[in-house]
Amino acid sequence: MIGRLNHVAIAVPDLDAASAQYRSMLGANVGAPQDEPDHGVTVVFIELPNTKIELLYPLGDASPIQGFLDKNPAGGIHHICYEVDDIIAARDHLAASGARVLGNGEPKIGAHGKPVLFLHPKDFNGCLIELEQV
Repeated sequence: MIGRLNHVAIAVPDLDAASAQYRSMLGANVGAPQDEPDHGVTVVFIELPNTKIELLYPLGDASPIQGFLDKNPAGGIHHICYEVDDIIAARDHLAASGARVLGNGEPKIGAHGKPVLFLHPKDFNGCLIELEQV
């Protein structure tokens, strides 16, 4: 059901510093910051030959990323995103298998302009999983 790894998301306490680190120290192709108000984050995508890294920074006080950073002040891996061909079929299969879909279970439009869903980390070995329809 899952396809390729789309991205690994890392919550960061300083978006500019993290972007500069990837750009200057690692020589990465770092995109521009992009506000995603529906998700309460500002994101920066780092393009790699085989996938992406998504840097996450809180957008407003109600951001779920702020809660993550409160617990992990230095930042850290927040979630892993896998591609799926049909997000509704994937959701229905996972729910029937006992996985918990976060939110109201309906896909939202993610940072790439495509439907996304998140799966409860307690159902996946402590890892928050994002599914993105391609």
